[in-house]
Amino acid sequence: MPTHRLNPNKLLMSKWTSTSPQQKEKHFLVTQLIRNEADMVVDCIIEAVINRNQYQLPWQNLTSATDWQQGWK
Repeated sequence: MPTHRLNPNKLLMSKWTSTSPQQKEKHFLVTQLIRNEADMVVDCIIEAVINRNQYQLPWQNLTSATDWQQGWK
């Protein structure tokens, strides 16, 4: 399974396209990074462009090329 190489510190305001959109939510923007006590990024908040719904997920989920494409496609 192919994966994207990502620097979690550079994810803020990056654009993503879901390869399996739910409720027409296809394009997303990373709006927040959640860090642990060691200042490591553990999760991110992504916001659907179409309706501004927000979801929290581990940033590593974005490395799955089967689920996400970098940029808006």
